[in-house]
Amino acid sequence: MERIISNTGGDDVELPTMVQIKRNVAIREYFDYIDSLVIRYDSLLPYPLSEHIIVRNNPWIIDTLANTDYYRMISRDSFVYDQRQLTVLPKGSKLHIPDSIKANQILGEFAKTEIDVNIPEFKLRIFQDSVLLYTFPVRVGQNRERYLKFGDRITDLRTKTGIGTIIDHVRHPEFYNPANGRQFYVTKRDDGKTTIMPQIPWIETEINGIRNGQMIHPTTNPETLGKAYSNGCIGTREADAWIIYYYSPIGTKLKIRYDLKTYEEGRVVALFKDIYGKNN
Repeated sequence: MERIISNTGGDDVELPTMVQIKRNVAIREYFDYIDSLVIRYDSLLPYPLSEHIIVRNNPWIIDTLANTDYYRMISRDSFVYDQRQLTVLPKGSKLHIPDSIKANQILGEFAKTEIDVNIPEFKLRIFQDSVLLYTFPVRVGQNRERYLKFGDRITDLRTKTGIGTIIDHVRHPEFYNPANGRQFYVTKRDDGKTTIMPQIPWIETEINGIRNGQMIHPTTNPETLGKAYSNGCIGTREADAWIIYYYSPIGTKLKIRYDLKTYEEGRVVALFKDIYGKNN
């Protein structure tokens, strides 16, 4: 317990610096549980508590969520039809509420984080203060135009480049076929098995000041990674999507580029296929 001064101007209160989870919490109720902690403690703290601060202060949560990835489960000989039923916060486990020093450190890390996507390389990277933390394979938009029901028009499916930010999270995504607007609930996996669509957050981007519906989100078919396959969104593995989400609070800087060469010490070390024919 830690004695702190209430932000509401009341008497000093004792705030648990550690919360013990009293029941198993499954993915389907995970966000509600974390939100309940934010509501319970935010007004008592000298900083704005958030889901992202709690989870980044308890990084084992990210590892646990990442391990619910369908293909990680299959590699352990565990088929899961509905990942939402999986326990991610086990009864008896502990969550630590950060003090103001640690919370400000985490907030500082958020401010120094940038998401970088290079389209022809099919890579998404996470940098913090220019230090590379993660590199993930992705899929990107197709090099063609197609009629999409949602926009009711012919749409350029190529992933858009530019500078922007993360502007929203969709924590309870609903799934619609963009071509015909029909909602769906199940997916056929790369191994031919059918499962319920997983509840993994989608991340909405704004590029060059424009919200064009371009999302960063998991794909249930990782065989499409490394390909121009989507309707413009940036697709990732399920496990990677959880990591990206917790390194992408709203306001996180984002760069989407189209570089056909990478350099090290001024020398070209890799060349990529011009998938959109931009140099033709």
